[in-house]
Amino acid sequence: MPAPEFWPGWLLVGGASALVVATALVLWWVWHAGVDHLVRNAVAVVCALVAGGAVAVVCWTAALPDYCQSGNERLVREDGQCVGISDGGYVFDDALAAVSARIEELNHRVEQGDKPYATIALMIPMTPGEESAADRAQLLREVQGAYLAQYRADVVAPEDVPVRLVLANPGRDLEHGRRVADWLAELAASDQDRLRAVFGFNLSVQENADTIGYLTREKKIPVVGGPITATDLADGGRTPYPGLVKVVPSNHDQARALRHYLDQDDTKSFLVEDISGTDLYARSLREAFREVTRNAASGPEQYDAQRVTNNDFQQMVNNICDSRATTLYFAGRPAALAQLINALGRRGCDRHLTLVTVSGASTITLEPSLDWGALTRGKGLTVEYATITHPDVWAADGSPAPPSTGGSPADLAKLTGLLEPDAAHDPGDIGATDLSDGRTITMYDSALTAITGIENRVTEKGEVPDLAAIEEAWRRLHGVHKVPGASGWICLGGDGTPYDKAVAIVRLVAEGGEGPGGHLAYQGVAWPTGRPLTAERCLNTKG
Repeated sequence: MPAPEFWPGWLLVGGASALVVATALVLWWVWHAGVDHLVRNAVAVVCALVAGGAVAVVCWTAALPDYCQSGNERLVREDGQCVGISDGGYVFDDALAAVSARIEELNHRVEQGDKPYATIALMIPMTPGEESAADRAQLLREVQGAYLAQYRADVVAPEDVPVRLVLANPGRDLEHGRRVADWLAELAASDQDRLRAVFGFNLSVQENADTIGYLTREKKIPVVGGPITATDLADGGRTPYPGLVKVVPSNHDQARALRHYLDQDDTKSFLVEDISGTDLYARSLREAFREVTRNAASGPEQYDAQRVTNNDFQQMVNNICDSRATTLYFAGRPAALAQLINALGRRGCDRHLTLVTVSGASTITLEPSLDWGALTRGKGLTVEYATITHPDVWAADGSPAPPSTGGSPADLAKLTGLLEPDAAHDPGDIGATDLSDGRTITMYDSALTAITGIENRVTEKGEVPDLAAIEEAWRRLHGVHKVPGASGWICLGGDGTPYDKAVAIVRLVAEGGEGPGGHLAYQGVAWPTGRPLTAERCLNTKG
């Protein structure tokens, strides 16, 4: 039974089909009732015209877009999922039900207010597969971060320009990014919606790069990246993206920070790298790790993520054992990382190994195939990675103590305080929260940067800056005008990438030895330059 909003179309189809059947019956009767041939021919012509029109109605109705929400022409069903734009009123996934309701409520409050508002759009895949528990958890945390930034800007510390938040879904495989970008451009051109920035983009893959390029180069819409770390995704990379800024350190910066943190013998390093050509994250990471392992005595081991098997990783481990390596650098995604960890747990060589990588591993704890027991067998395996942030970096009572510069516990508390509502401010039920993987923090900072860019360009109260003004605002976000992110200071350089951003180091810890589970343990903070970011260097981002 079709949904009520689709009944008019189904009535048209049913009526047209009935008309075709009735026309056929009339023709049969005329042909078999001895009617004069001239009358019969005239009836045939009329019936052909009627039937043709009915068929046209059926075809036209079948070609109509399958709207997911009544009255929303920017939300259509494609490939068994709904892609497009929602103000919270349409829920893309059941995991988002609570937080979507809060977004809709706050948007309504903003729209009913007496101030002109600006719209910002979170653009990430919002229709994960049925079995994608890791993707669903990540999705919830990122949407929560975006909403909490909106709530702070609209309720806790109201700005001159209220903020309306919309959710933009390009589809689980990012195949509809250009179509959704066109709809976002319509919101940007609207005197009512006034879209001023798109933020999010949580994967460094070509599909996202294409969409970001289309938004920034063709549509002139400013973009703030979320957890995208590919070095070339920048305003000034191999393919410049004018109007793109980011809030997280690049793969290159994370690799430098990790090397400073480890301070180990480079000749005993070993690289395992994904060489598939379509993954921008893997490409930029292997380039960064080739630099830090250039003195390695052996390796690298290479694989294609689309074809590699468990047996391939076992054979790699045999070569690792025959080398002098004690520190392994991994350039790839979490699924392959889990395979490598599992293979290392079955290694024949009896020496301790350390396996390191960067922030793409942030969902490794959610990989169902991960063998936690591999961390404790034999001489043991230490798995650490540089991640874009962790709540313990700036925790006021953290151990180790938070750095004295480069960020602050007060800036983190502006976010964490919203998760402990009081009588004055309560963002409402947004679902279960977890800051440990950094996804909520990163998307909060991404939205915060977009909002800061908008507010910093307000010249007269009651006026929303235009699109070009927002892009110009990015050039001011350093020094005293830095973004005080929950993940640390965001001091944008000329390429729109944060300079010397704090990098958290975390470790996988197995629970119960050979047990089936484990957790992440914060180890410390590292810096791409090897020293904490100061106010002076935040002003002079050349170093």
